[in-house]
Amino acid sequence: MGNWVVNHWFSVLFLVAWLGLNVFLFVHAFLSFEKATKYYYTRQILGFYRSTLRKQLDHNLAFHKLVGYMICLHTAIHIIAHLFNLERYSRSRQATDGSLASILSNLPHQENYSWLNPIQSPNTTVVYVIFTSIAGLTGVIITVALVLMVTSAMEFIRRSYFEVFWYTHHIFIIYFIGLGIHGLGGIVWGQTEESMFENHPHKCAEFFDKWDDPASYCKPPQFEGLPAESWKWILAPGILYIFERILRFYRSQQVVITKVVMHPSKVLELQMHKHGFSMEVGQYIFVNCPSISSLERHPFTLTSAPEEDFFSIHIRAVGDWTENLIRTFEQQYSPVPRIQVDGPFGTVSEDVFQYEVAVLVGAGIGVTPFASILKSIWYKFQHTDHNLKTQKIYFYWICREMGAFAWFNDLLASLEQEMEELGKVGFLNYRLFLTGWDSNFAGHAALNFDKANDILTGLKQKTFFGRPMWDNEFSTIATTHPKLVVGVFLCGPQTLAKSLSKCCHQYSSLDPRKVQFYFNKENF
Repeated sequence: MGNWVVNHWFSVLFLVAWLGLNVFLFVHAFLSFEKATKYYYTRQILGFYRSTLRKQLDHNLAFHKLVGYMICLHTAIHIIAHLFNLERYSRSRQATDGSLASILSNLPHQENYSWLNPIQSPNTTVVYVIFTSIAGLTGVIITVALVLMVTSAMEFIRRSYFEVFWYTHHIFIIYFIGLGIHGLGGIVWGQTEESMFENHPHKCAEFFDKWDDPASYCKPPQFEGLPAESWKWILAPGILYIFERILRFYRSQQVVITKVVMHPSKVLELQMHKHGFSMEVGQYIFVNCPSISSLERHPFTLTSAPEEDFFSIHIRAVGDWTENLIRTFEQQYSPVPRIQVDGPFGTVSEDVFQYEVAVLVGAGIGVTPFASILKSIWYKFQHTDHNLKTQKIYFYWICREMGAFAWFNDLLASLEQEMEELGKVGFLNYRLFLTGWDSNFAGHAALNFDKANDILTGLKQKTFFGRPMWDNEFSTIATTHPKLVVGVFLCGPQTLAKSLSKCCHQYSSLDPRKVQFYFNKENF
């Protein structure tokens, strides 16, 4: 009875975790299907989910990690419980004291039933049972798979050796197959329903020494392995996953690359066209290049605006895959390498125009989602969009290399000119920060500070050397907009996210009628 309680207590916790995962996968697959049927339901359903579940869906990676931690914890409990059980089985098999455990271990083989104790002789070891039983062998396999997936998902491995993380994480297929057949070995036993009438535990457990007595009303109990249950909990998400993979494969075809641009600091811009492609600001896509890897798909933020007749991405060389992709396009312009695109997928940046005041912070190539937003603003002013709710945008771009500002230099120059012509110079307040420079260049910039345009970018806004003083920036914004809601959006490192999140909390007023800062971070 103790074994049953230990194992089923784990099962209840484990199934709760998987139930939560199933719900998330269902919502994720449903949203993917919704995008495929956008001509019928897009604005209604997407609007509903973004308004009710936006914050939850934007933290899908955190939820994914939480489920992973829960699986690891419950796996450890499950393994420890079974090891204790097997050790107890071993002692019961070797016992000769006539105890209940020893009698149950020595019950004679019944027709259609196997031994209750998996250790069938005193010479059988626990290790032998583990590696010769279905439950034990599959348990070892899925545990090794889980360890590999968890260790390769560490941030250091994921950032430095992404390919190792990517391929190792796909061992989940082996994990799920092993999990589905793990219970077929029937290592957890239960008394049969027929036997419960002849030997009920509450009535007959104390009279185990009289089970063989023909005059006793308690007959020897019969047991059987409990049926496998795990497949029921992985079947639904498995079907949804297969459906989503088929849908993503279908959507990734028929992409035409219309323009290739090489920018400074090893940044590649791809402009593409795809039939039926529809996007919003700040969204991202998954890109696959079969000539480099048939399986790897990497996320890239769209840098084009929804108003444009193409969609574009900017790719910086930060790893083996991106370096190989850039090298491939540098060496082959005819024919252009074939790529596959899946998406677009939503992010927190979609909500930027829901705020009256927006603060956009991009670090390095993290400026890409805000390039899409700034382009969309340019088009909205061109077409006099009266539905634009946003009154003010603060844009901060922090770069380590001077050449990085050239990526969207023309865009910022166009926005400067457009704001002047429309008399809305104060709508966009942008600041560029250079964190890597030498003393000679800084001195040269100081000598030319009085010139109309910045000597580094050619823009009217001067480039700052160093990092922003966030306390000063937030204090100024809070003073300028004392009664408005300010949305803060970041695409950058975690250290910067902690600083901005802290400032949002610190400078938000306790009075809900006054200035409130809401922090939003891009997650891929």
